[in-house]
Formats: sequence, C-alpha cells, structure tokens
Amino acid sequence: MHSLKDQMQVPEKDAIIQALKECNCVMTKAEHKLGVPEPEIGYKIRKHGIRKEVGCESQR
Repeated sequence: MHSLKDQMQVPEKDAIIQALKECNCVMTKAEHKLGVPEPEIGYKIRKHGIRKEVGCESQR
C-alpha cells in the first residue's frame, strides 16, 4: 500500500505533465497555467523527473 504522501504526488505530477504538454514545454506558461511560482514548478519538475517523460529535456 502506498502512503498518503505518495498518493498525493501522483495527481500533482500528472497536472504538471499535462500543463507542460499544453504549453509546449515552456515553463513560464505552465507555471501561469498552474498558478505556481517558477522556483516551485522547477523544483517539482526535478523532484518528479518530469522533463524526460514529457520530452522537454532539450527545450531548456
């Protein structure tokens, strides 16, 4: 069984992935879409290892 913390991170990760896809991997647009500051979204992208999943690794 996964902890509550693990379960809460799945929707967060999915929301970030969706926002990055919709914004063509432009973090500034994704952060506005999600309503979070850039340092926070950058941290969460690194934390979840999202850039490679979305195909954004070459976008930066």
